[in-house]
Amino acid sequence: MIALDRFDAVSLEEIVAEASLLTRVDRKYVVPRADLAAVLAGLDEGTRVLEIDGARDFAYESVYFDTPDLLSFRMAAQQRRRRFKLRTRSYLDTGSSYLEIKTRGARGTTVKERDEYDPRRRGELTPDARDDVADALATIGVASERADELDATLMTRYRRATLLAPDGAGRATIDTELEWIEADGHGFTLPRLAIVETKSGSSASAVDRLLWRSGHRPATVSKYATGLAALHPELPRNRWARLLRGPFSDFQDAHRPVHARRTTVTAPTSPMAAARTLPIPTRIEDAACSDAA
Repeated sequence: MIALDRFDAVSLEEIVAEASLLTRVDRKYVVPRADLAAVLAGLDEGTRVLEIDGARDFAYESVYFDTPDLLSFRMAAQQRRRRFKLRTRSYLDTGSSYLEIKTRGARGTTVKERDEYDPRRRGELTPDARDDVADALATIGVASERADELDATLMTRYRRATLLAPDGAGRATIDTELEWIEADGHGFTLPRLAIVETKSGSSASAVDRLLWRSGHRPATVSKYATGLAALHPELPRNRWARLLRGPFSDFQDAHRPVHARRTTVTAPTSPMAAARTLPIPTRIEDAACSDAA
C-alpha cells in the first residue's frame, strides 16, 4: 500500500477527459517502493488521485498470448519495426475484461484495438477473437494463420494507483505488488519494487523531475517481455539487460524454478485453467527458503 491520503480524489471520467488532451510522451521507471514516499511527498498539493467507491488502488490482471516460438516476444526483443502484442486486461475489482491488440507497422505507427471481453474466457481466445487478431496481424505482414497458434503464455498481476497533475498537465500510474505467472505455474514476484509510468506533454511532468532528482532514469521495460526474459535466461535479453542485471536480478535465481508455498487457485481467479495449483511465492524470502529445502 502506498501513501495517497493527502491528495484529493478525481473521478475516472475527469482523468479520461483531461488526460486525453495531451500530446503524450510516455516514460517508465523501475523504482524501489521505499523511494515512493519521497516522490509522493514532493508532489504539488493540487495533484489528485483516482478514487472509485472509496478505493485508491486497484487490482489488475493481464494474460498475454504468444505463439509456441514466441513470435510476439522475439519481435520486441529484436526491436522489429513490425510487431504486435496481444493480451486480455481485467479489472478485478469490477469484474470487467477487455481484449487488447496492439500492432506497429513498417512506418512505426502504433494501432491499439480494445474491445470488451467475456471475463470468464479471459485466459483463452474465442473464435471471434482469433478472427480479429488474424486481421490485425495481416496489416503488419504477419500471416493471418499464425493467429491459430496463439495461446496464453504469461499472466501478470499488480495493483495500480493513478495520479493526475494539476490542470491535467500529466498523469502517472504506480504499479505495485507485481507478480508474473507462466501457464505452467512458474513465476515470481517483485514485492519491493514499483513500476511508475508517466504520461505528459512536450515537457517532463513533476513526477519525472522528482524521479530524476532521486537518481531514477527512464527504463526500457515491458511487463510481458521483460518478465518472460527474467523467467527464461536462454531467451534474447539484450534490450532489457540493465534491468535483468539490476532490479530483477535478486529474484531470477530464487524463482527458477519456483518451489514455493503452493496455493490452489480456481476460476475465475486464475484464467489459465479451470483449476490450477500455482506455485507463486507471496514473498521473495518464501522462495529462497523453499529452494534451500
